[in-house]
Formats: sequence, structure tokens, C-alpha cells
Amino acid sequence: MKHIFVILTAIILNVLIFNSGVISYPGYGSGTTDSSGTATSTTLVDDPKITNIFPGEKHFANMRMLTVVGENAEAYWNSDGTKLVLQIHVGDGNCDQIYVMDLETCETELVSTGKGVTTCAYWKYPENDKIIYGSTHLAHNECPKSVERSKGYIWRLHPEYDVFEANPDGTEIKQLTFEPVYDAEATFAHDGSSIIYTSLSTGDLELWTMDPDGSNKKQMTNHLGYDGGAFFSWDGTKIVWRAYYPETDVEKDVYLAGLKENSIRPMPLQIRMMDRDGSNVIQITDNGNANFCPFFMPGDERIIFASNYQGSSIMDFNLWIVDVDGNNLEQLTFYEGFDAFPMFSPDGTKLVFGSNRNQRNDGDTNIFLCDWVD
Repeated sequence: MKHIFVILTAIILNVLIFNSGVISYPGYGSGTTDSSGTATSTTLVDDPKITNIFPGEKHFANMRMLTVVGENAEAYWNSDGTKLVLQIHVGDGNCDQIYVMDLETCETELVSTGKGVTTCAYWKYPENDKIIYGSTHLAHNECPKSVERSKGYIWRLHPEYDVFEANPDGTEIKQLTFEPVYDAEATFAHDGSSIIYTSLSTGDLELWTMDPDGSNKKQMTNHLGYDGGAFFSWDGTKIVWRAYYPETDVEKDVYLAGLKENSIRPMPLQIRMMDRDGSNVIQITDNGNANFCPFFMPGDERIIFASNYQGSSIMDFNLWIVDVDGNNLEQLTFYEGFDAFPMFSPDGTKLVFGSNRNQRNDGDTNIFLCDWVD
């Protein structure tokens, strides 16, 4: 969930330049928008260039910047490594929408409805014949109203969020969740047999699984606090996720008060792992910092994630890897800014992630692709 980073850093991102319905990236690509200003087709960069690899980033080679401006995040590979699904924010007054990027051409097509707000898209493995994402489009034509900044940064748990399935071109949308509460943050098992997602249906933010058609819903966690951003291991036997469990009475009161208003505030998230059936839960990080977007590395023996642990500021998030037992922690990125949302290509040779590095405007988050050097 990209907004976890936004909660923790409260960065207001700059956006793209519009001119008569055409998105213009001076010196870069171009595209088209609909009447509301939502991008329908964009080429975010005509020719991805080799870009900065910072000292100490020994596992990276041939890094390319796939987007050039605005807020681009949560880019996830399809099973053959030819496309990414991601969310992009492309204008003041507009919300995140879901796009599919062709990695050969860098052409990026809108595949969500352009209505409401969307989050957390993912491919159906291994066929690539479907995508899933969270959206409020059934209830909202426009962006939902945001919380006043005077109240501090708050992430809205819009009760209108549901999980939807669609073809990769956005057609044949099917609703998979129907509770009148927040349902989002959905990802597929790599064999296509199950979806895991976060739901507020019990009154708390818990992990649930369901079959690909939306049936057979099962609660996987049952602990006061936030459980979300879950991913299956490549072999399908494990689940990794981020969690915050308030401990003191004050922490619990603040958390529960937020849920009553369908919102949550910044929180120190830790990485946890469990077996696919919900048993054998272990906590992998315990550093008092913000740790999120964990993903299994090829072989399922290590986990890559983002954290502001040892960062120069609360907004300094780097990528880290750690063994699944919590040992052998290693820092991967050394840019003093935001690096997050990592995912390895299915063959394990490439890594994609989001970063503020090389930004053209303050707050730009772009998508980077590099070869992985083990």
C-alpha cells in the first residue's frame, strides 16, 4: 500500500503538466487524457537511460528510470517479465489509478475506471489473464474528500474500497469483496490458487484469503492492530506482511479511535511471516522503525523490504534484505531519500522499485529497473 509511505513521511507530491487533454513531459514522452484529466495512454519516457547507482549499491547494475515525473508506485511484474502493473497519480484533484506498462515500449495504459481512488494492483499468476486491485469507483466518480492537513497526516480507510478483478486491458470488471468496509491490498499466490488481502470486516484490519472467484473467504490474523501488504512466497507455502500491534493503553486508544473514523495514523510497522494456513507466525524485524513492502526473494530464503532503520531522517527509506529467520540483515540502497516497493522479476535477474532519486520535482517518485547482482 503506497499510502503507508505517505503516512510516514507526509510528502505532498508534485504532478504532471496538462495541456488541452495531452499530458506533456517536456523532453520526454507524451500521452492522452480523458475529459477529467485522467491519463488514458502515456509513454512516460521514450528511451529509458542508465541512471544513478549510488556508492555501496553493489547488487545493482544497468539501472534504468522507467518514469520521469509525478507519483508512480507499486510496480509489480507479470509472470513472463514483460509488463508491470502500477498505480500513478497524474494531476491535481485526481486520484491514483491503475496502469499497465509494456517494458519493451514503456507505453502505459489506464486499466482502472478513472473514477474514485484505486490502490494495490497485482497480476493473476501464472496466466497473466487477469489483474486485481482495490477501488472505490462504485461509490465515487471523483476523488474522495481528503482529511484536513491541520489534523496531521491521516490515511483514510475508505469503506467504499473493494477488491476487483479485470482483464489486463481493464475490461470485464468483476467485484470480489462486498463488505461495507475497507477491503484492499490484494495480491495473488504465484500458482493463481488464492488471493490474500486486508479487510476491516471484523472491526480490525486483518489479513484474509479468498479463492480467485471471491468465494471461500478465511480470516488469517486475529490480533489488535494493522495487518496488511501481504505477499505469498514463490512456492506458495509462506506469507510475509507488515504489521503494527499497539501495546500501551494510549496506543490502543489512538488506534481504535482512528478505526472508528475509518482512518489510521503513522505507525512503526514490523515485518512478520507465517505459514500459508496462518500458523507458525514469526516476527522478522524488531527495530522500532517503519518497515514495509516486504517481498520474498527468489528461492524464498530471504526477504527484501523497505525501512527507515538507520536512515538520516524519518523520510530516509532504504531497501534491505534479511534471512527469513531475521538474521544477516544487509542494506541494499544508500540514497538519502525514499526507496521502496521492491519486486524481483520471476526469473530473479531483475529488480523493480520506486524511488525519489533523480527526481525532477520535489517529491516525485519514479519507477526504476535494474539487473540484480548476487
